[in-house]
Order: sequence, then structure tokens, then C-alpha cells
Amino acid sequence: MSTAKLNENPENTHQAVLFYLKRRKEMTVAELCQVLGITAMAVRCHLGGLQSEGLVECRLEKQQRGRPTYRYRLTTKAESLFPSAMNNLAYELLDAVFESKGHQGVIELLSLRDEALVKKLLPRLESLPLSERIAEVSKIFSENGYMTEWSQLTDGNYFIYQQHCAVHSLATQYKQLCFLESRLLERLIGCKITRQQHIMKKDPICGYLVHTGQAAECTAELSI
Repeated sequence: MSTAKLNENPENTHQAVLFYLKRRKEMTVAELCQVLGITAMAVRCHLGGLQSEGLVECRLEKQQRGRPTYRYRLTTKAESLFPSAMNNLAYELLDAVFESKGHQGVIELLSLRDEALVKKLLPRLESLPLSERIAEVSKIFSENGYMTEWSQLTDGNYFIYQQHCAVHSLATQYKQLCFLESRLLERLIGCKITRQQHIMKKDPICGYLVHTGQAAECTAELSI
């Protein structure tokens, strides 16, 4: 899989295909052959692998004469492979808030962000039965990089678990992110949530118990 960050010096042909598609936006097999200096069969082999990874897609372009041509382009998923200033920006913003207002200022800023998320997401969640709401919330977190799954327990409660922390580096410095994640889940699901496992404490996952018999009560205390 092509998981390494890409730059202008690709290490192999697989990465070079992604790099040229990033620069040219769309390319045909023939155009890729020309810039890469390899055969059409080799290009198609790389494109097939990248499509199976969900990094490349294609569209059919009709020609005035002759056969239609397939044009290949990167998917939204592939954009994460290229350098981004977003992570640095998040650090800089939180650092600036911390320097001026301390930990409470960080909490207030992140809480504003969560309020916006709740306002955006609740309309698509509030009419769903509980199990479907949990499934949808898990899907939303997975789409944001948390590799989230869920299961129903024999006692009627539910368990949500994340196999990846998408903000691990940032959360190492700002533990408020972890604290507010539990609150955000409570707001979206509508039940009391307790964290059972925590990646930041060397557990293999972040695991949350959903108490189906209890309405959400955001009374946990922040420990910095």
C-alpha cells in the first residue's frame, strides 16, 4: 500500500504515478507511458493496484473519432498522501490559545469546534434508532481516520472501539482532545459514555462503553 508521504522525488514507479496525477490532474495511459518511460502494460498494472487501494479513479472520455479514452485521476483519499500544513496549523493554533488562556482556553476552543460538529451532524442522527445511530457515528469517525467499529453486548449495552487515533501526535500534547471525544460521543449518541480503553495509555484501542439505560450526562472531570 502507498502510505508514505509523497514529495517531488518519488521513490518508485508506484509513487511516481501518484505524483504525476497530482501535478497533471488527469492523465491517460499513453501520457503516463510517456513521462514514466514504461510500457502501457506496466502502467495499467500500477493503475490497477492504485485503484484497488482506492487512490485512483477513472472516467471515460468520448472522442470525435476512434475509441473513447480513459482518463485517470486521484481520489480524495489519495490527497492524504501528500504533505499538508494542516497538522502544523493545528499545533500553532492550540499553542497560541494555550499561551494566552491556558488549558481552559484550549478546552473552550475545542468545545466550540465540537458544538459546530454536533449542530452539523445531529439532523442526520436524531431520528435514527439507537443501533443505527451508533453505526452512523462509528462510520463518521472512520471517515475521519479513526478506524471505528462497534458491537452490541449481551447485556444490551454497546461497545465502540477505535483501532487508530487520527490525532495521536496532537493529543500527546493536548489531552483535552481525548476528554472532549467522550463528550462528543455522548452528544451524538444520546447515552452515557465511559471510556474503557485508551490508546494514549498504551491500550491497543480506544474503547467506549455505551450505557443504553442512561441518558448522556457530561459530568466527567478533566485531568491534565
